[in-house]
Formats: sequence, structure tokens, C-alpha cells
Amino acid sequence: MKVRIGVGTRSSVSSGDGFGRLVEDLETLGFDSLWLADILTLPADDPLTGLAYAAGHVARLKIGTTLVLPGRNPVRLAKQLATLDQVSGGRLLVTFVLGLRRQAELEAMGTTAADRGGFVEEALPLLRRLWSEDDVTHEGERWSLHGVSVVPKPRQRPLDVWLGGSVPSALRRVGALADGWLPALCTPEEAAEGRAVIEDAAHAAGRRIDPEHFGVSIAYARHGVPPEHLRRIAARRSDGQVADLVPEGLGALRGLLERFIDAGFSKFVVGPVVAPDSWSRELEELAEGVLELQA
Repeated sequence: MKVRIGVGTRSSVSSGDGFGRLVEDLETLGFDSLWLADILTLPADDPLTGLAYAAGHVARLKIGTTLVLPGRNPVRLAKQLATLDQVSGGRLLVTFVLGLRRQAELEAMGTTAADRGGFVEEALPLLRRLWSEDDVTHEGERWSLHGVSVVPKPRQRPLDVWLGGSVPSALRRVGALADGWLPALCTPEEAAEGRAVIEDAAHAAGRRIDPEHFGVSIAYARHGVPPEHLRRIAARRSDGQVADLVPEGLGALRGLLERFIDAGFSKFVVGPVVAPDSWSRELEELAEGVLELQA
């Protein structure tokens, strides 16, 4: 099993010099990938713009995004992601998510909470066709296309697409449509149970998901979990469990990663809940604490 550890920034680092240094440090220290989240109404960099910069700044680091799919035009998105995969030399990693359920975020996306799942179920197969076929014709609930071709095509053939989410409908959607799973805010035991549901759904759909394509996104705290983050956890979970969701300290983070590895998960996106004063120092300490697991 190939363990790979990437880093998610979770907040804006849009200063050109600062972002460039962060990308260089990630590559030099040996991290697998940089991940940028897609949150319209919170202070965070636009992921596709930031990843395009990262792709041109270093040569080996993979570039990944947890990208909100609902509300996006699939033809435009197919072209954007294919172009990004080409200019990065095939280093793009994509996980689609439904986005925050907050009203302000839903309004900004131009969608509703109830419509998001159906949006993904129509858009994702259409994206795959646009990346692999020419003259695509599609008659669906949301889009009608007649002889549409997207050029360029992705460099990766196929371009793998993972999904997030951990509710039952999301797990079934991963099994039926996705190439991998990247949840957040779940324990190793919950992740193992979710994986079983996904593999059953994939089998029922006549599919198989690569055993290496199961990962987890983990936010960690260095000096206590901020109250606002605790409130976000409480909004999603009623059990009050925090230690297995947001480890405090790099030793606790490593221990949690080891438990996920024992459960059969091998791809990770980790990042501090609070942006550090010095990303260079944070990445050096993070590398010392967890990168041995990649060996």
C-alpha cells in the first residue's frame, strides 16, 4: 500500500511570494501534493487559479482540489480541468464535493441543498464523456448538448475523479460513479464502515474501486481546537467526539494517520485548523512528524 501525504492550506495564502515559498517547501520536503479547497464565502484562494500558479512554480508536486461541483457549467469545467492537467504535466488530483449547506454558500453557488446530489449524478458522467469523446450529445434534466467537443483533453487518460461525503447517499454515489473516496470528519472505524458500503455499491454497479483509492482529509490543531471549529463539528455531529476528528499536536496526528493506515486507507490531506505564523516552520515540523509514514 502506497501511503501518500498532501497538505491542505484551508485559508488564503495568496501573496505571490508567500504562496511560491509554500509550494517550493512542499516539494523540497517531500510531500506528495498541495490541496486547495473551494469555498466561495470564506477567505480562501480560488483553487483553480492557485493550482495553475503552483503547477508552473514547481515540477514534481501534485496539485489537488476539493472542488464544489454543484453550480458549475460542466463544459467550462471540463475545459478548465483538462487544461490544468495538461499544463501541470498530468499532476492534477480532483475530488468533487457538494459544498457547505450554509444558505450564503448555496446562494453563491446558485443551487439548493436538495439539488446538489442530483447535480453531481448528471454532471460527473457528462464530464467523463467530454474528457474522452468528441461531438458529445446529451439530453438531461439540467443540460442539453448537441455535438460539443472539449479541447484539450486531460493528459491523464483517464483523469480520476474522487468524491467526498459520508452520509449513506454520498457513499452509494461514490460506489456508483467515482474512482476514489476522500471524506473528512470521520473516525477510522467510521471510514472502514463507509468503505464497505462503497465497495458493495460499486459491486452492484458492476464496478471496482482501486483499493489504493481510499483516503481521508484531516485538519489538526497545534494548541487547542478553536471554538468556531468546534461549532462546525457540532453542526455535523451530535456525539461531541473531537479527539479522533481533530487531533491536537503532531504526535496525535501521526497516531491517527497510523490508525487509518491500519484500516486500509492510504491517501491523506492534512492541514492546520489555524493558519500558522510561518508556513515554512510548520511544514518542516509536519514533515518531521509524519512523512516517515510515506516511506
